[in-house]
Amino acid sequence: MDFESLFDIPIDDLHTPCYLTDARLLQKNTALLKQIQQRTGCKILLAQKAFSMFSAYPLIRDDLAGTTASGLFEAKLGREHFGKEVHVFSPAYTQEDFTQLLELCDHIVFNSFGQWKKYRQQVQDATRNISCGIRINPGYAEVETDLYNPCISGSRMGVPLEQMEDDDFAGLDGIHFHTMCEQNSDDLKTTLQAVEEKFGDILPEMKWINMGGGHHITRPDYDLGTLEDCIRHAQQSWGVNVYLEPGEAVALNAGYLASRVLDVVENGG
Repeated sequence: MDFESLFDIPIDDLHTPCYLTDARLLQKNTALLKQIQQRTGCKILLAQKAFSMFSAYPLIRDDLAGTTASGLFEAKLGREHFGKEVHVFSPAYTQEDFTQLLELCDHIVFNSFGQWKKYRQQVQDATRNISCGIRINPGYAEVETDLYNPCISGSRMGVPLEQMEDDDFAGLDGIHFHTMCEQNSDDLKTTLQAVEEKFGDILPEMKWINMGGGHHITRPDYDLGTLEDCIRHAQQSWGVNVYLEPGEAVALNAGYLASRVLDVVENGG
């Protein structure tokens, strides 16, 4: 972390404990994400569930393609304070929320074909052009902690291949998968191979693929070359637009926790 930036902040004048965001480090992260988009033609979205400091949105808005939300209120936040593209994914939508999401979102991703079929006619009747996709469960992930593994046995996140039928994709434009958590691009490469093995016949019929979040792109040891190879492979193999939606990577190492020592208690070290 670039702690030199911290020296410009009047720490002694702050009411602690508090979190500080360094605008320069934040913009350094998003500048890198912008370069990846320029080199590959992909689109990178801010996953607001990981970073929703809307006061900082004007600093990073020009570097990203838009935002993604996990529900109605994040979608409102993205539309009102960030603008640009607004995407949403939720395990399920209530009718009340969905009616409002139709006015806010450009992409809506469904977690099941049951949800898609329930709301399909409303999407088609909407006054706005909304692109819809389905979240798939590729049955493969390299997440070490089961709690965060969406492909663990019994997971209800995404549709596995064996539950799909030929006519399920009628009206859908894209496929979404989210299988990673704070991982490098070598994990994306092996995951993408699993996706291609199981869903390769479906992908050429799609307009876009969303590779989800969990990409630690702005970490110092992150392999950008492999990431860009994965993006280009998808574009060239299936003719799709590629979306990534990192959250933590946008603000990774771009802030500090300021605190002060109130007392020191000695008891054996």
